[in-house]
Amino acid sequence: MRLLVVLTCLLAGCLAQKPHPCSSPPLLSGALTVSTQNEKLWTYAQYLYDALEQRVRLIEIGNYENKTFTYDVLMLFRQGTMYEINEHNRTCKKKPLKSDFYPLAIPKDASLVGQAVVGSSSGPGQGLLVNTWTGDLPNKGGKYTSTVTEFGCIPINTMYHTEQFGWMVISFFNNIIGMSDPSKLNPPSFCPDAEMKADSEEEPADFFSMFLNKP
Repeated sequence: MRLLVVLTCLLAGCLAQKPHPCSSPPLLSGALTVSTQNEKLWTYAQYLYDALEQRVRLIEIGNYENKTFTYDVLMLFRQGTMYEINEHNRTCKKKPLKSDFYPLAIPKDASLVGQAVVGSSSGPGQGLLVNTWTGDLPNKGGKYTSTVTEFGCIPINTMYHTEQFGWMVISFFNNIIGMSDPSKLNPPSFCPDAEMKADSEEEPADFFSMFLNKP
């Protein structure tokens, strides 16, 4: 009996695998919230994410410095272009997109913080196994911490530090692999005629400015 217990423990140890960095599914949609340490910004957004064609759309509603805003942006990274969309007025603003596309993934150089169960491990279906990782943002932008599911590498939350807001937390939920309406990742019919002025005084946008630079 004692031998059986020892063999069982050894087998369990052999089968247990250390978590490894991973990539999220290339097509995702769902919702997210963004909150900041200094409480200046809070945002709820629906998102569509296409890593194959490097396209992201965010449809936001939130509060910035006690003022409510709505914001709808389509980012086409391969074309280096973004569209600020106003469905109500059927208008678009076309701007350059200077940022590289960073897929939803845990980079290979990330360090594992730990593994945990969100919810409860007392019974089947009561908890979700997640892994938390930490690493350096691109271009020495500081540190980040990201949590993803062990199975599927679905994003749960990401936290990083900015000079403007302090710590920012992006929390993902209602994630779906794929999307019900892929056409939302194409410019609306009233957008292609929008012109991108080369002499625009506005700075070219990048992904993080979608959250940091609010009207």
